[in-house]
Amino acid sequence: MNTNQNQRSTCDLAPVKFSRLTRRGILLGLSLTQLITLAVGGATLIVAFYAGGGILLAYTAPVWVLSAALTWIPIAGRPVVEWLPVACWWLWRTTGGQLLYRRRIVAPRPVGTLALPGDMARLREFDDPDTGAGMIHDPHAATLTVVCEVTHPAFVLLDPGEQERRVTSWGRVLATVCRSGRVATLQVLERTLPDSGTGLAEWWATHGTADGSWAADTYAELIERAGPAGERHATTLSLSLDMKTAARQIRTAGGGIRGAANVLRQEMNTLVAALRSADLAPSGWLTPGQIAVMLRSAYDPAIAATLERHGQLGQSLATAGPVAVTETWGRLRTDSAHHAVLWVSEWPRSLVYPGFLSPVLLSTGIQRSFSLICTPMRSDQAARDIRKKKVEHISDQAQRVKIGQIEDASQTAEYHDVLQQEADLTAGHGVLRYTGLIAISAPTTEELDAAVAAIEQAAIQASCETRLLVGQQAAAFTAAALPLCRRV
Repeated sequence: MNTNQNQRSTCDLAPVKFSRLTRRGILLGLSLTQLITLAVGGATLIVAFYAGGGILLAYTAPVWVLSAALTWIPIAGRPVVEWLPVACWWLWRTTGGQLLYRRRIVAPRPVGTLALPGDMARLREFDDPDTGAGMIHDPHAATLTVVCEVTHPAFVLLDPGEQERRVTSWGRVLATVCRSGRVATLQVLERTLPDSGTGLAEWWATHGTADGSWAADTYAELIERAGPAGERHATTLSLSLDMKTAARQIRTAGGGIRGAANVLRQEMNTLVAALRSADLAPSGWLTPGQIAVMLRSAYDPAIAATLERHGQLGQSLATAGPVAVTETWGRLRTDSAHHAVLWVSEWPRSLVYPGFLSPVLLSTGIQRSFSLICTPMRSDQAARDIRKKKVEHISDQAQRVKIGQIEDASQTAEYHDVLQQEADLTAGHGVLRYTGLIAISAPTTEELDAAVAAIEQAAIQASCETRLLVGQQAAAFTAAALPLCRRV
């Protein structure tokens, strides 16, 4: 009986727990911007009190009242002062005409550049001669990115023991990414695509009998005319090399973009080996043409099925970008769709099983892209960050004791999360920072609003909290829907 219980316990799927998003400020829960605003208001109030008394206090009332309002009045869960950078940046882009993008079809593009809007116009392509992979170079951020398509079985259909084994194997993959110290970002992109019917056509080409009969010709014609039916899921992994961190290795490998490609190729081989050991099947590194199809399908979803059915169309990165982009405060309009991006602001606070995201990822009838951006931290950097957080927690606790403020449960839970991260780091595990983004697309604004509401409800079922990234939809869309390891 005990043996059976032990066997059952080893096969059971273990729940996991996420660290909370820290909301602790520098002093007494106040952030740096809040402290600056409060200091300006307090200094004005003190000077007015000692210099002129009641009259001067009345004259300076707008200053210190506004400072107090900016410090403590919340809007959508954030103080007003924290909205000022977003609002100012939005006004700057509005006055500069940066919310609209129209491709200049007459002016030729420089060779090797990508026809993408905004700051992504600086991206360059490099065709690796050894692997044939398309590498995207960002000269300003000093990164080199490559994309790999991965196939895997349906996780929710596996038995608990197999799920637990695959979760452990995926943890080893992430640990492998953290060890090198040269990886800037690892992006997992899972998207829904309309089924173009190529699978049915391939089955007919393999098993069909094209004997020229009326039945065979009619069947072949029906397959040819069949449009998108249903939807399918595609998963890609994007690996970004930090060229600043790997500067010495790049110089040893020959320097320049070719030397960076040689160093990135080593990381690619390591990642492929780790994926195969985790029973994930990498389908190969995407070529520039395949990346171009992904980019155009994201901006122009109506053409995605046609591009997939006709493999020679849209294979140029120079024409993969959108023709037009219009950004509003909470939406983004591209060639044939409206988009909205949600940020996973809170992961589950209680114990959940690894398949907790299934309500979001398995939602049907909604075209969306789920992007998980993983930023690995070096062991020494993670240790310094953890020590800093521990000192801040202890000093804040001592300050609260002095002024008689009671410590609430959320602050205690954050401190326990820091201790758990320290224990995991000491045990040899890697530390990663996760950012979850969900890009939702629809042909009309009405359908988009309905799809956003459905995804928000699915996130609630997954024990997650989501927020609409207002004022930065264009940058958020490039991070959520494109496999380029972009950040918001």
